[in-house]
Amino acid sequence: MSKSPAGTEEFIEIFGAREHNLKNLDIRIPRNKLVVVTGLSGSGKSSLAFDTIYAEGQRRYMESFSAYARSFLGGLERPDVDKINGLSPVIAIEQKTTSKNPRSTVGTVTEIYDFMRLLFARAGEAYSYLTGKKMIRQTEDQIIEQLFSKFQGKKLYILAPVVKGRKGHYRELFEQIRKMGFSKVRVDGVVMDLIPKMQLDRYKIHDIEIVIDRIVADESDRFRITQSLKSALQHGKGVIMIREENGEIHHFSKYLMDPETGLSYDEPAPNTFSFNSPYGACPTCNGLGITEEITRESIIPDPNLSITRGGIAPLGEYRDIWIFKKIEAILKHYKCSMSTPIKNLPEKVVEILLYGDKVEVAVDSVKYPGTKWHTTFEGIVNFLQKYQEGSSDKIQDWVSEFTITQTCPDCEGYRLKKEALHFKIDEKHIGQLAMMDIGGLSEWFINLESRMTEKQQIIGAEVLKEIRKRIGFLMDIGLDYLSLNRPLKTLSGGEAQRIRLATQIGTQLVGVLYILDEPSIGLHQRDNVKLIKALQSLRDLGNSVLVVEHDKDMMLESDFVLDMGPGAGRHGGHVVAAGHPGDIFNNGSVTSRYLSGKLGMEVPKKRRPGKGQHLILKGASGNNLKKVDLELPLGTLILITGVSGSGKSTLIHETLYPILNRQFYNSKKEPMPYQSIEGLEHLDKVIEVDQSPIGRTPRSNPATYTGVFSDIRTLFTELPEAKIRGYKPGRFSFNVKGGRCEDCEGAGMKLIEMDFLPDVHIPCETCKGKRYNRETLEVRFKGKSISDVLDMTVEQAVEFFANQPKILRKIRTLNDVGLGYITLGQHATTLSGGEAQRVKLATELSKKDTGKTFYILDEPTTGLHFQDIDLLMGVLQKLVEKGNTVLVIEHNLDVIKMADYVVDLGPEGGNAGGSIVVSGTPEKVAAHPQSHTGKFLAMELNRSN
Repeated sequence: MSKSPAGTEEFIEIFGAREHNLKNLDIRIPRNKLVVVTGLSGSGKSSLAFDTIYAEGQRRYMESFSAYARSFLGGLERPDVDKINGLSPVIAIEQKTTSKNPRSTVGTVTEIYDFMRLLFARAGEAYSYLTGKKMIRQTEDQIIEQLFSKFQGKKLYILAPVVKGRKGHYRELFEQIRKMGFSKVRVDGVVMDLIPKMQLDRYKIHDIEIVIDRIVADESDRFRITQSLKSALQHGKGVIMIREENGEIHHFSKYLMDPETGLSYDEPAPNTFSFNSPYGACPTCNGLGITEEITRESIIPDPNLSITRGGIAPLGEYRDIWIFKKIEAILKHYKCSMSTPIKNLPEKVVEILLYGDKVEVAVDSVKYPGTKWHTTFEGIVNFLQKYQEGSSDKIQDWVSEFTITQTCPDCEGYRLKKEALHFKIDEKHIGQLAMMDIGGLSEWFINLESRMTEKQQIIGAEVLKEIRKRIGFLMDIGLDYLSLNRPLKTLSGGEAQRIRLATQIGTQLVGVLYILDEPSIGLHQRDNVKLIKALQSLRDLGNSVLVVEHDKDMMLESDFVLDMGPGAGRHGGHVVAAGHPGDIFNNGSVTSRYLSGKLGMEVPKKRRPGKGQHLILKGASGNNLKKVDLELPLGTLILITGVSGSGKSTLIHETLYPILNRQFYNSKKEPMPYQSIEGLEHLDKVIEVDQSPIGRTPRSNPATYTGVFSDIRTLFTELPEAKIRGYKPGRFSFNVKGGRCEDCEGAGMKLIEMDFLPDVHIPCETCKGKRYNRETLEVRFKGKSISDVLDMTVEQAVEFFANQPKILRKIRTLNDVGLGYITLGQHATTLSGGEAQRVKLATELSKKDTGKTFYILDEPTTGLHFQDIDLLMGVLQKLVEKGNTVLVIEHNLDVIKMADYVVDLGPEGGNAGGSIVVSGTPEKVAAHPQSHTGKFLAMELNRSN
């Protein structure tokens, strides 16, 4: 093995990799290079990159811990590989790890917000939220000098504030002050003598100051005055008040204080500006920037209805239950009727129904007729609020139907306390900066020093350098349209992955192996160049970068390509080609033929005009949409394109899909704001095919999800052997007792817990991993048991069930979408996002359609090789030919060029997006000068012609 002078290996050497479908591979991957792993879906890319290389790197890291520490962390299984040499510490940047926590934002993940908190805590200038004037802080000596210069010869009281605006009787406090030797206090503006057992009204708000001394401001008495001031500062915790004879008050403080009102702030610290800390978070919304409010309109949607007829939405129509008895008693008390329309009830009565009343009413007992219960009514709003937290998910979902999410009225969405929002640099507070998009923020930080004081410049020099560097990384990978306070859970998988990439570049680590999973997902061709440059800069720092990717540009710009194949599933697991991108152009693999242009997707000769019917959405204005009017020709293949952040998801997923879902399935999800929609009568159902998993447990699999397993079980039940034995379909289910192996409860595997080592999954000894008991496995169809059928690939099952039309229809659709390599019983947890999406698509395809279905797909090419995209497009074209409408959100040019109608959003992302730049055929979009998609589409169409 060749070694560099420093003694570090130049290659990562893998011997005998057999994880999943890998065929005992021996590979050498160059270190400190940008390496792309490509190949058909299911050819073994992820098995090599994540399940072998990353898993071994993680395991070695865990092995470095003590056995005691590992017992808490849980171990990691050793991947099925003989040996790996030259492996650096490994960091994987995946898409599935997006945080769902609303407190995780772009600013917190990239640490830009943390540096900004530090900057404002150390260099921010405080302003009073009462007067807007600049706060001042003074030293002990400054206060003494000011006293002599301002009040020379005047009679003064020196006061130490001890209570400010709080309720209480303060008997113990007065006793404590008396014991300290003081004789007078000033209570609520009045100076009074301290007397034993003195106390105040405990329910009123009070201000209390100790009268430390009465003096005349004269130089001859400087020593005494100085001592009194020091004592006052000690008892007033750094704050004192000077009262003149005429009653005028002056405030002085060692801390930040408004000299006019006496308002003082605590010394700022970084957590003063943190919305995740009680010291900084807005108390109204707890730092979330939004509040969930139960409104009158949501509880009484139609005031023309009476309470009996269901005027109070959460309660529904009148029933003989306790809450209606209470309401009846209240109405009787106010001489009103349950059958009166709510709009005709007195306002006071409606307020009581909503917010309750402390006055008791007599309610007839249901349990004991003739007796009355005296009880108060808490009000519908309070009743719902009680169940909003700490109840089951089902009840919380029910309550959420009557809540409206709105911007917090106190912090105006900035998430912070008002004190934190009054520390400013260049007249901007930290909340305003967090609301800006990254592009605007970058401009604000340019030449900031010229707008800062000399002191601020010295303090902020290093912090500003760090902030600018990290903002620069986000700009470099095309995320300039995001803002720092954008919650992480609202980002797409690709955006979240690129943010982590920016963070990693920011950490400036060296000698690390980074493994990325399709970072180009959701990225417009225009920004692809930025991403490739970011990966190359990560490599140039001295790291190895391994990318699982199908993007043509990424492959051509890489240093080394590893092409897996030749087929998928059992037909894959080999390295078809390995080398410099230029070297693998002519090796004859499927990838090389698409890269060299020998294979490609043909542009349709003619674009479909549609059925002459249109779906028209007017005035969509959610998020960054600028009152968009969207007109879609039905019966066509429609592509929604545009740069990242241009408003595609807002328009389709958050506006159009909820409208259609509500129309056909009475969904409760509120669409984003829009004015009107026309053409719904031309459709009868909507189907959204996304990439969420088809199941969370290994018991879910493609056979159960598509429903074909029920048909297979029915087939086995009808076999003569099964009829003789009296077996029902449940006998062939591995989820219920009867036919399954009870030793492993139908899982086929057993979990052995190891205290200091990773938990081990071993095949069940009783059923040998077959999931069923011996009697069930004796029933065979064409010589195969039910367990053998689950182990078949989709491809094998198509041949096996050739004479079973009902089963064949469902299995063939799985094969048609390019999933011939997966097994019918493959655990759902082992399927990628793209595979899960195609299983769902196949399930929908196997159903009988009406020709009036509206399909919505979001980036279906994720995880797909050129050949798989070709297959997928064939399936989508078939759907359209039957009269259905297929709408796809996509960046892939091979897909866009095959569309009948394209809607391009933009022109940019974020605030500069949200408009339709052009809509029409791909040729029309390609000819539009302002369309970023058009420029790249024009090149693709020229190449294809």
